[in-house]
Amino acid sequence: MKNIIITIDGWSSCGKSTLAKQLAKALGYIYIDSGAMYRAITLYFLRNHINWLDTDQVNTALSDITLAFKFNEKNQQSEMFLNEENVEYVIRDLVIAEKVSDVAAIKEVRSFAVAQQQKMGENKGIVMDGRDIGTTVFPDAELKFFMTADIAVRVERRYMEMFEKNPNVSIEDVKANLEMRDYIDSNREVSPLRKAADAIELDNSNISIEEQLEIALSMAKKKIE
Repeated sequence: MKNIIITIDGWSSCGKSTLAKQLAKALGYIYIDSGAMYRAITLYFLRNHINWLDTDQVNTALSDITLAFKFNEKNQQSEMFLNEENVEYVIRDLVIAEKVSDVAAIKEVRSFAVAQQQKMGENKGIVMDGRDIGTTVFPDAELKFFMTADIAVRVERRYMEMFEKNPNVSIEDVKANLEMRDYIDSNREVSPLRKAADAIELDNSNISIEEQLEIALSMAKKKIE
């Protein structure tokens, strides 16, 4: 069996990371959460009061950032480290979610992140999810998925996920955040969210997580064998 690169792009709260983690585990591949990288950069910018409209400030800040995924034996998951600090849970906050699309739209930020992502994929055997993985980061990936779901379904999923961490969050805030991120992601100048011509679309509005994995795993095995 050969190692391949599997990319999973799509809208916010479509379950990209869930499928990516499951696929990686089933195949014995490495899972890379590109979204966590942009969230970590956003966290650094906010903490250090970086004006991301100022290119010089952005470039200086990026030169001070190191990103790494480290495997947590306890929960059996890879977690995001920013300058040697575990920020996996901090970066999931709504404050980060509200700003990450703005930061991710910056040309210098994307170049910085894409270069690191491509380096991570040099040996293949990875599953990476994000917004431009199949179009920009790995345009020659052997298997590409593009995930979508009804907006109402996505809002409910995101709300349930965030409510566990912050009971004060409202479903209206979550809906507004998702709609804003959809707009920014699909209209940004650099690497906008779009479906690659050779990507397989997965609409999971009405299928279970298990059914989704079964479909994707079947397709992956055909490519690997």
